[in-house]
This record gives sequence, C-alpha cells and structure tokens, in this order.
Amino acid sequence: MKSFKWRKQLLSMAFVFSVFLFISCGANDTDYALNSALETNEQETTDEHTEDVEQSDDTDEYDADSDSDGVSDASDLNSDSSDESIDISNGETIMETTRIDDTDNFYGIEFTEDSEIFARIKDKSYKDNCTVPVSDLRYLHVLHVGFDGETHEGEIICNKYIAEDLLEIFEDLYQAEYPIEKIKLVDEYNADDESSMADNNSSCFNFRFISYTTKVSKHGYGLAMDINTLYNPYVKTVNGQLSVEPANAVDYVDRSLDFPYKITTDDLAYELFTAHGFEWGGSWSSSKDYQHFEVPDSVVNSLY
Repeated sequence: MKSFKWRKQLLSMAFVFSVFLFISCGANDTDYALNSALETNEQETTDEHTEDVEQSDDTDEYDADSDSDGVSDASDLNSDSSDESIDISNGETIMETTRIDDTDNFYGIEFTEDSEIFARIKDKSYKDNCTVPVSDLRYLHVLHVGFDGETHEGEIICNKYIAEDLLEIFEDLYQAEYPIEKIKLVDEYNADDESSMADNNSSCFNFRFISYTTKVSKHGYGLAMDINTLYNPYVKTVNGQLSVEPANAVDYVDRSLDFPYKITTDDLAYELFTAHGFEWGGSWSSSKDYQHFEVPDSVVNSLY
C-alpha cells in the first residue's frame, strides 16, 4: 500500500514536471514565434519604407524632368514667338517670317492707320496723295554696326513684297559687321530726301512721283533701298552740268578714288541685294545711283 502511494506520488510529480516543461517550452516557442513575427514585420516595414523612399526618389526625378521639360518648352515658345518681347500697339501685328534667325531683333510689323507707326509717317513720307495702300507697307526693326563699331537699332518702312528680303539682307550685313552709319525713317528728316541723304541716312519708303511725271518712284512704293548715301551719291549730268545728290557728296563722285564705305560690285551690300533680285543703280548708263538698290520694273508692273 505504501509502495503504491509512493508510486502514485512519483507519477504525480512526474506529471507536474512534464506540464511545467510543456508550458515552459510552449512559452519559449511563443516568444520565439512572436519575436520572429515582430522581426518579420519590422523587415517588411523597412522594406516598404525603402520602396517608398525609392518611389519618392523616382517621383522627384520625374518631377525634375517634368519641370525641366516645362522650362524648356516655355523657352522654346518664347524663342519661336517674339510677340511678347516686341512692343506693339493697337493696329499692329507681328509679321510672319521663315528665313530670319534672330527674330527678337530683326522683325517686321504690319500696321493700320490706327497704329502709332502710321502716326509717325502720316503727312510726311505717307502723304495725302499717296496711292500705296497702308496694308502694302511694313515696318522693319533691324540692327546694324555703326561707323563707331557699336551696335545700333535701325528702322525701315518698306513694301511687304520685299520685307523679309530686307530683314534677311540686314541680318547678314549685321553678322558680317558691315558698317552702316544710320538707318532711320526718312520722317525724322520731315521726309526731305536731301536732308536724309546729306546725313548719310539709309532709308527706303518715301512716297513721291518721278520728277515731271505721274509715275510713282520705286521709293514711293517702298521697293527701293538706299545705303550709306553720302559716300554713294546719285550722279547725273543735266544740260552739261553735273548734278550730285546729296550736294555735300561731291568728294565721292570719282569712283576711281579709294575711300571707305564705297559700294562697288565687290561690296557685300551689292552681293546680298543682287542675290535677292535687286538691281543696283551704280550699273545704270544714263545716270549713276551708287547708294540705290531697287526691284526690277517687271516686279512693279506685276504689283501695281
């Protein structure tokens, strides 16, 4: 009986010990499982954060590219359309061009009788009896290298037929640093040709008829351009008398002499104007107009 009780007690103790071991091991396994789960969760969280950071970097990189593209597009827009950088008023529209590189400085403007441009030429170069429609004229802005070697702004009123040709010619002259002393509207001289030429001003439009005729001159149509007028005068013998325009250009009549700003067939202005279909007054036989480049008569006849 005692032996049975002892064995029973021993079995009870063994059972309790087994339960203890089971609980301890289960707790350890639970802790291990929990710790493993926590570590796995932390790793997943870290991985997710890393992915978020990488995604954020990718997004920033994309945004930077987008911003860059946006700035580039705006820059391209500004370079292609110079309307925003050109000061225009009511009744004025920027002229479309296809052959000009520097459209910020070499551009044309179509204008109406309500514009500020027309107000500058009204009753001066554009006289009451002018037969050329305002819609046929264009205002040009150009740059030129002066006799001082510096860059100057120039203004021209011309016929729309030659507007882009003149822009292209003057852009080429400027890039070649070809010297032109002044390019002003003849209206700044009250549309007086002699005063403008005597001041060595290069100009185009000034409505007038050819002397003693009812035929409009090519300057009257805005289809002729004069360059460095003082050094390249108009010369004609009338009734045995030498006529020189401007009158103060007598020293530059003899073209065999060597002096600056002389236009010859080797001159860049001659080469550019004739390449664009203009004729040079220095090639005339009955008179010589060394400053003068004009479109052929056939062009005038086709237009007017």
